[in-house]
Amino acid sequence: MARETVADMPEWCTVEVAMSVLGGKWKMLIVKYLLDGACRFGALQRALPGITHRMLSRQLRELEADGIVARRAYAQVPPKVEYSLTPIGAQLCGVSSALEEWGGRYRRAASAAAPAAGRAAGGAPEPGGTSGD
Repeated sequence: MARETVADMPEWCTVEVAMSVLGGKWKMLIVKYLLDGACRFGALQRALPGITHRMLSRQLRELEADGIVARRAYAQVPPKVEYSLTPIGAQLCGVSSALEEWGGRYRRAASAAAPAAGRAAGGAPEPGGTSGD
């Protein structure tokens, strides 16, 4: 199934445009690694250990089609291909940093709330509480 083009999306919904271009598990992680500079396919795959060869290829192609990533093939043997961010892709630096900060805050808050949720759901009794027997 083909992705909806940016031109076909409602003009008032810019979040939908951003999520169409950057949504999914891997795209922002790829962008995050490319913010450090050009990278070869193998280096990206090592940086993202859970991604398959096929998925990385697909995500890079989509990012390239959307103008976020540039692909440069060198005429040499063995073939060498590097990926880098385009100028518009490099503008995602602030977005990446903000998401990383938010993710850290969310993880800490969720970790702190998890023990309390376990106690409320009948888990371990609170310190100083009674067992009711």
